[in-house]
Amino acid sequence: MQEFDHIEALWAKHTVDVKISADDMLKQAKKDVGNMRTRSLLNIIGMALSIFAIAAIWFFYDVTSISTHLGISIIILSIAIYTVILYNNHRVIARNDFTENPSIFLQKLKVYQLQRHQLYNQLYWFYVIALSTGMSLFFFEILDYFELWLQIIILSLSFGWIVFCSTLVRKAVIKKDKERIALLIEKFERISNQFKEAE
Repeated sequence: MQEFDHIEALWAKHTVDVKISADDMLKQAKKDVGNMRTRSLLNIIGMALSIFAIAAIWFFYDVTSISTHLGISIIILSIAIYTVILYNNHRVIARNDFTENPSIFLQKLKVYQLQRHQLYNQLYWFYVIALSTGMSLFFFEILDYFELWLQIIILSLSFGWIVFCSTLVRKAVIKKDKERIALLIEKFERISNQFKEAE
Protein backbone atom coordinates (compact mmCIF):
# COMPACT_ATOMS: atom_id res chain seq x y z
CA MET A 1 0.00 0.00 0.00
CA GLN A 2 2.90 2.34 0.75
CA GLU A 3 4.22 1.77 -2.76
CA PHE A 4 0.89 2.79 -4.21
CA ASP A 5 0.87 5.97 -2.10
CA HIS A 6 4.43 6.69 -3.20
CA ILE A 7 3.53 6.22 -6.88
CA GLU A 8 0.42 8.37 -6.43
CA ALA A 9 2.53 11.14 -4.82
CA LEU A 10 5.03 11.00 -7.67
CA TRP A 11 2.21 11.13 -10.22
CA ALA A 12 0.68 14.17 -8.49
CA LYS A 13 4.03 16.01 -8.66
CA HIS A 14 4.43 15.21 -12.33
CA THR A 15 2.88 17.93 -14.48
CA VAL A 16 2.62 17.80 -18.21
CA ASP A 17 2.82 21.04 -20.11
CA VAL A 18 0.54 20.64 -23.09
CA LYS A 19 1.38 23.05 -25.86
CA ILE A 20 -1.11 23.65 -28.61
CA SER A 21 0.32 25.07 -31.78
CA ALA A 22 -0.66 28.58 -32.82
CA ASP A 23 -2.23 27.14 -35.99
CA ASP A 24 -4.47 24.81 -33.98
CA MET A 25 -5.48 27.64 -31.67
CA LEU A 26 -6.20 29.87 -34.67
CA LYS A 27 -8.42 27.17 -36.20
CA GLN A 28 -10.31 26.79 -32.94
CA ALA A 29 -10.57 30.56 -32.52
CA LYS A 30 -11.77 30.90 -36.13
CA LYS A 31 -14.61 28.52 -35.38
CA ASP A 32 -15.52 30.40 -32.18
CA VAL A 33 -15.41 33.79 -33.91
CA GLY A 34 -17.50 32.42 -36.78
CA ASN A 35 -20.12 31.19 -34.30
CA MET A 36 -20.13 34.56 -32.54
CA ARG A 37 -20.52 36.44 -35.82
CA THR A 38 -23.34 34.13 -36.92
CA ARG A 39 -25.22 34.55 -33.62
CA SER A 40 -24.80 38.29 -33.81
CA LEU A 41 -26.07 38.38 -37.38
CA LEU A 42 -29.08 36.19 -36.52
CA ASN A 43 -29.93 38.59 -33.68
CA ILE A 44 -29.90 41.50 -36.11
CA ILE A 45 -32.02 39.63 -38.67
CA GLY A 46 -34.52 38.64 -35.96
CA MET A 47 -34.83 42.24 -34.79
CA ALA A 48 -35.28 43.49 -38.37
CA LEU A 49 -37.98 40.89 -39.02
CA SER A 50 -39.80 41.95 -35.85
CA ILE A 51 -39.85 45.53 -37.16
CA PHE A 52 -41.62 44.35 -40.32
CA ALA A 53 -44.00 42.13 -38.33
CA ILE A 54 -45.07 45.02 -36.09
CA ALA A 55 -45.27 47.45 -39.02
CA ALA A 56 -47.63 44.97 -40.70
CA ILE A 57 -50.26 45.90 -38.08
CA TRP A 58 -50.70 49.20 -39.89
CA PHE A 59 -51.39 47.42 -43.16
CA PHE A 60 -53.62 44.58 -41.98
CA TYR A 61 -55.70 46.26 -39.25
CA ASP A 62 -57.74 49.41 -39.35
CA VAL A 63 -56.03 51.36 -36.62
CA THR A 64 -57.97 54.51 -35.72
CA SER A 65 -56.65 55.72 -32.39
CA ILE A 66 -53.73 58.13 -32.24
CA SER A 67 -52.42 56.29 -29.17
CA THR A 68 -52.23 53.06 -31.19
CA HIS A 69 -50.30 54.77 -33.99
CA LEU A 70 -48.00 56.34 -31.41
CA GLY A 71 -47.55 53.02 -29.60
CA ILE A 72 -46.66 51.15 -32.81
CA SER A 73 -44.28 53.96 -33.78
CA ILE A 74 -42.52 53.84 -30.39
CA ILE A 75 -42.20 50.04 -30.56
CA ILE A 76 -40.79 50.15 -34.11
CA LEU A 77 -38.44 53.03 -33.27
CA SER A 78 -37.09 51.34 -30.13
CA ILE A 79 -36.53 48.05 -31.98
CA ALA A 80 -34.89 49.91 -34.89
CA ILE A 81 -32.52 51.82 -32.57
CA TYR A 82 -31.60 48.62 -30.71
CA THR A 83 -31.03 46.89 -34.07
CA VAL A 84 -28.66 49.66 -35.16
CA ILE A 85 -26.77 49.30 -31.88
CA LEU A 86 -26.55 45.52 -32.41
CA TYR A 87 -25.31 46.12 -35.95
CA ASN A 88 -22.59 48.51 -34.75
CA ASN A 89 -21.50 45.89 -32.20
CA HIS A 90 -21.46 43.26 -34.93
CA ARG A 91 -19.23 45.40 -37.15
CA VAL A 92 -16.53 45.43 -34.45
CA ILE A 93 -15.99 41.68 -34.78
CA ALA A 94 -17.06 41.26 -38.41
CA ARG A 95 -14.78 43.81 -40.08
CA ASN A 96 -11.47 42.48 -38.84
CA ASP A 97 -9.53 39.48 -40.10
CA PHE A 98 -8.06 38.00 -36.94
CA THR A 99 -5.67 35.72 -38.85
CA GLU A 100 -3.68 38.73 -40.12
CA ASN A 101 -3.04 40.30 -36.75
CA PRO A 102 -4.40 38.57 -33.63
CA SER A 103 -3.23 41.44 -31.39
CA ILE A 104 -5.39 44.00 -33.19
CA PHE A 105 -8.34 41.63 -33.19
CA LEU A 106 -7.81 41.07 -29.48
CA GLN A 107 -8.16 44.82 -28.88
CA LYS A 108 -11.34 44.85 -31.01
CA LEU A 109 -12.66 41.90 -29.04
CA LYS A 110 -12.14 43.80 -25.79
CA VAL A 111 -14.05 46.76 -27.28
CA TYR A 112 -16.81 44.32 -28.29
CA GLN A 113 -16.89 42.94 -24.74
CA LEU A 114 -17.30 46.44 -23.31
CA GLN A 115 -20.04 47.29 -25.81
CA ARG A 116 -21.93 44.09 -24.99
CA HIS A 117 -21.70 44.94 -21.29
CA GLN A 118 -23.20 48.39 -21.94
CA LEU A 119 -25.85 46.88 -24.20
CA TYR A 120 -27.07 44.45 -21.56
CA ASN A 121 -26.77 46.72 -18.54
CA GLN A 122 -27.56 50.30 -19.55
CA LEU A 123 -29.09 50.44 -23.00
CA TYR A 124 -31.29 47.41 -22.41
CA TRP A 125 -33.38 49.23 -19.81
CA PHE A 126 -34.05 52.15 -22.17
CA TYR A 127 -35.19 49.56 -24.70
CA VAL A 128 -37.51 47.85 -22.20
CA ILE A 129 -39.01 51.14 -21.02
CA ALA A 130 -39.62 52.30 -24.60
CA LEU A 131 -41.09 48.92 -25.56
CA SER A 132 -43.38 48.90 -22.50
CA THR A 133 -44.53 52.45 -23.20
CA GLY A 134 -45.26 51.60 -26.83
CA MET A 135 -47.15 48.46 -25.85
CA SER A 136 -49.21 50.36 -23.27
CA LEU A 137 -50.25 52.94 -25.86
CA PHE A 138 -50.92 50.19 -28.41
CA PHE A 139 -53.16 48.31 -25.99
CA PHE A 140 -55.52 51.29 -25.39
CA GLU A 141 -57.42 50.68 -28.63
CA ILE A 142 -56.70 47.00 -29.22
CA LEU A 143 -57.92 45.77 -25.82
CA ASP A 144 -61.34 47.35 -26.33
CA TYR A 145 -62.16 44.54 -28.76
CA PHE A 146 -61.79 41.90 -26.03
CA GLU A 147 -63.73 41.01 -22.90
CA LEU A 148 -62.33 42.00 -19.51
CA TRP A 149 -60.98 38.55 -18.59
CA LEU A 150 -59.18 38.31 -21.96
CA GLN A 151 -57.77 41.83 -21.51
CA ILE A 152 -56.33 40.80 -18.15
CA ILE A 153 -54.78 37.66 -19.67
CA ILE A 154 -53.27 39.58 -22.61
CA LEU A 155 -51.80 42.28 -20.35
CA SER A 156 -50.51 39.73 -17.83
CA LEU A 157 -48.87 37.59 -20.51
CA SER A 158 -47.36 40.59 -22.34
CA PHE A 159 -45.84 42.28 -19.35
CA GLY A 160 -45.05 38.96 -17.68
CA TRP A 161 -43.04 38.07 -20.78
CA ILE A 162 -41.14 41.37 -20.58
CA VAL A 163 -40.36 40.79 -16.89
CA PHE A 164 -39.29 37.19 -17.60
CA CYS A 165 -36.99 38.29 -20.45
CA SER A 166 -35.61 41.20 -18.42
CA THR A 167 -34.69 39.03 -15.46
CA LEU A 168 -34.06 35.33 -15.99
CA VAL A 169 -33.40 35.27 -19.74
CA ARG A 170 -31.27 38.42 -19.68
CA LYS A 171 -29.11 37.10 -16.81
CA ALA A 172 -28.59 33.76 -18.57
CA VAL A 173 -27.67 35.49 -21.85
CA ILE A 174 -25.30 37.90 -20.10
CA LYS A 175 -23.54 35.04 -18.29
CA LYS A 176 -23.19 32.91 -21.43
CA ASP A 177 -22.08 35.86 -23.58
CA LYS A 178 -19.58 36.99 -20.94
CA GLU A 179 -18.05 33.50 -20.66
CA ARG A 180 -17.88 33.08 -24.44
CA ILE A 181 -16.14 36.42 -25.01
CA ALA A 182 -13.78 35.96 -22.03
CA LEU A 183 -12.75 32.54 -23.34
CA LEU A 184 -12.15 33.97 -26.81
CA ILE A 185 -10.08 36.82 -25.37
CA GLU A 186 -8.02 34.29 -23.42
CA LYS A 187 -7.40 32.29 -26.62
CA PHE A 188 -6.28 35.36 -28.53
CA GLU A 189 -4.00 36.42 -25.69
CA ARG A 190 -2.33 33.00 -25.84
CA ILE A 191 -2.10 33.18 -29.63
CA SER A 192 -0.53 36.65 -29.43
CA ASN A 193 1.93 35.44 -26.81
CA GLN A 194 2.91 32.47 -28.95
CA PHE A 195 3.50 34.74 -31.93
CA LYS A 196 5.66 37.02 -29.76
CA GLU A 197 7.65 34.04 -28.51
CA ALA A 198 8.13 32.81 -32.08
CA GLU A 199 9.63 36.16 -33.05
